[in-house]
Amino acid sequence: MLRISEIRLPIEHPPAALRAAVAARLGIGEADIGAISVFRRSCDARKASAPTFIYSVDVALANEADLLASFAGDRHLQPTPDMRYHFVGHAPAQLATRPIVVGFGPAGIFAALVLAQSGFRPIVLERGKAVRERTQDTWGLWRKKLLNPESNVQFGEGGAGTFSDGKLYSQIKDPRHYGRKVLEEFVKAGAPAEILYVSKPHIGTFRLVGMVEQMRHEIEQLGGEVRFQQRVNGVHIEQGRVRGVTLASGEELRAEQVILALGHSARDTFEMLHQAGVFMEAKPFSIGFRIEHPQSLIDRARFGAHAGNPLLGAADYKLVHHCRSGRSVYSFCMCPGGTVVAATSEANCVVTNGMSQYSRNERNANAGIVVGITPADYPGGPLAGIELQRQLESHAFELGGSSYEAPGQLVGDFLADRPSRQLGAVVPSYQPGVRLTNLASALPDYAITAIREALPAFDRQLRGFAMPDAVLTGVETRTSSPLRITRGDDCQSLNVKGLYPAGEGAGYAGGILSAGVDGIRVAEAVTRELLTTRSAG
Repeated sequence: MLRISEIRLPIEHPPAALRAAVAARLGIGEADIGAISVFRRSCDARKASAPTFIYSVDVALANEADLLASFAGDRHLQPTPDMRYHFVGHAPAQLATRPIVVGFGPAGIFAALVLAQSGFRPIVLERGKAVRERTQDTWGLWRKKLLNPESNVQFGEGGAGTFSDGKLYSQIKDPRHYGRKVLEEFVKAGAPAEILYVSKPHIGTFRLVGMVEQMRHEIEQLGGEVRFQQRVNGVHIEQGRVRGVTLASGEELRAEQVILALGHSARDTFEMLHQAGVFMEAKPFSIGFRIEHPQSLIDRARFGAHAGNPLLGAADYKLVHHCRSGRSVYSFCMCPGGTVVAATSEANCVVTNGMSQYSRNERNANAGIVVGITPADYPGGPLAGIELQRQLESHAFELGGSSYEAPGQLVGDFLADRPSRQLGAVVPSYQPGVRLTNLASALPDYAITAIREALPAFDRQLRGFAMPDAVLTGVETRTSSPLRITRGDDCQSLNVKGLYPAGEGAGYAGGILSAGVDGIRVAEAVTRELLTTRSAG
């Protein structure tokens, strides 16, 4: 088959138009085209008056070699690559020990799934609860201001991505098409098939819950074991080699391979690993606020007269501003038609994040507006970023009235540096509630200055963005892990063999798709070590 890209059509085109466009591009008759399937569809809305769909399609043709020769040098016509997943090996009949996976977010799920599919029967240790129990605990904070520190937005089956927009796109380099494996496994578990071809696929929380359960069942059916409410309190290291883990219950599990798929909020586990001597280092991350606008405003700014067209759905945006100070402010985790959610995992702290359902039909759009910071802003070693996060989150708790309400401020008041007294046209969606105040003390001065400079600049990029009644809610601090558990080319810790840091918490991913891809990559590294060790023995 051949892959043909950059086929542009009006958003409201008949189904037959795609085949006709392919025939016109190739200069052949439609009858000469066999099977045709859409590989990717994106939307170009830079001209709001005439948004278009851009297709990449795979087509079967009788004369593929001749066409390739006649289109030599055309990067928009190439052979369709083999995107099937190829396992690097399979387990022998007898295993001395079983690999352990710590954490059952996207990285842990895919690491465990690939190991199970390869016959290695992994043991998964998740500190939180199964996803449906976890959902009830999460609602306990949102509805009743009751936090369970071990079962919340951050901890539990599915990881932090379960309570998010469920975005499934990334800009990582993926030469082996691991991302395709992630998407295909999601579809097999119940995701809509469209995630395989739309340019910005997403699922939403309600669908993710059932999918995560289905993937867990497959791991178990293949001989894996998933254990909930099993917090790892220690790692056994002998002569630079991991030998197992100790659980909070006191139980010890022996293992020669341990995957650390912790997530970015496993602060106590990071501290334990640091005390055990596992090498780690501080890394950049970002801090800021959530901003909410009417979704209709974003739709009009992006799609013009086509706003509300069901073919386009709820509009999103991606904004960045480079400040005079040298810092960058950018939109993060934009959630069309979504809600701002309480995302703390520690008592007496307030953290915000964004979430959408598959329909994206809530009245507000929200996104993080965050400022990039580096270890130079929080000197003090690998755990210094965690300390900064805690300071900001506990101060936000106080600004919100010490009740898990979030501190908020209207954009007009924020720019004028005056406290907000009452809401305007935008009703914030954050639960357990928003307490209006002045957010000037919620972040370091350099971050407040940067965001105040960026908002008017964003308004020039997206008309209405700095509307006075838009609402800022604080604080957004867990954009990514503030540290990296550094690993080598073999995916093992630099100073502890058999220890495999993976995913977002280890500093090697930034979202559901990239975390899943990293989980696959690490599972393959474990497989290679297991097979090499057996061969050497």
